[in-house]
Amino acid sequence: MITNCQVIFQSHPEGMPTVDNFDIVRSEMPALEEGQFLLENVYLSLDPYMRMLMGGGWTYSGPGMKPGQLMVGRVLGKVIETKNTDYAIGDHVVGRLGWQSHAISDGTNLDFKVEPKQDVPLSAYLGACGSTAITGWVGLKIVGKPLKGETVLMSAAAGSVGSAGGQIAKAMGCRVVGIAGGPDKCKLVTEVFEFDACCDYKADDLAGQIAAACPDGVDVYFDNVGGPVLDAALVNMNKYGRIPVCGVLSAYNDGGNRYGVKNLHLVFDKTLNIQGFLLSDHRDKWPEARGELESMIASGVMRYRETIAQGIENAPDAFIGMLNGANVGKQLVKLI
Repeated sequence: MITNCQVIFQSHPEGMPTVDNFDIVRSEMPALEEGQFLLENVYLSLDPYMRMLMGGGWTYSGPGMKPGQLMVGRVLGKVIETKNTDYAIGDHVVGRLGWQSHAISDGTNLDFKVEPKQDVPLSAYLGACGSTAITGWVGLKIVGKPLKGETVLMSAAAGSVGSAGGQIAKAMGCRVVGIAGGPDKCKLVTEVFEFDACCDYKADDLAGQIAAACPDGVDVYFDNVGGPVLDAALVNMNKYGRIPVCGVLSAYNDGGNRYGVKNLHLVFDKTLNIQGFLLSDHRDKWPEARGELESMIASGVMRYRETIAQGIENAPDAFIGMLNGANVGKQLVKLI
């Protein structure tokens, strides 16, 4: 018998989660039924949206998780036993199967089967050519629609969505300016991800920094964080600018004490378009985006960084570290 190790949502956090909000449980996997296959999960993706689902605030997808439920999250798994003719032993798949070492599927709850490409590591299918980079692709190409020569401002630029989105914008012929926290992350954004400039939100006068880095103004601001960073970006937007919104990271641990954006009058003054979007609403575009991102990785156009914790038991600590900004690029947990 195979023992499954799971991370269970134990209690609602007050502000920043702690390890006490999680529980580790082990149980034997049941036998497969016809049409099912057994996965040994290789990598777990940790992402900020999981904090919303833990409660203490709103969620974009209805009710959040309840104590006692398996933590929600995407994994990359390997088929190790099968009773499904469409999935052979050794196949790799990506799906939202939760924080666990093993899973049973019939294929209906998966995102896609991985078709291995030369020079594209398996871990990239959760980040640089997985859901996070595809989020950047969708936000830019479908919502932001930057034109060659325009200026794109990218928040959380050292993270997995921001770093990918900025490089996609560069490939589209845009001038790209990032926003990141601290000089080390700003250096990473300019020297590794090759943005044209990067502003430090932990330093003084973010709006002034953006103005200096974007002398012709901002045409597209990709908003991952909201709050004061959005305020600073609004001051620097050009008329008819576009703001794709894919996250509000600054509010995930605020316990309901929301920051009041002060510069919303500029949406009217500058005729701005602010549009939130969900990756799940654009599933028809995922194959196209993934193919483009695979080519960018293989050719070296797309550069990425991963922070990888070891072992399912360490997932809670890695998740808390990510929410505190301890990661660089995509936060993963290697399970085997």
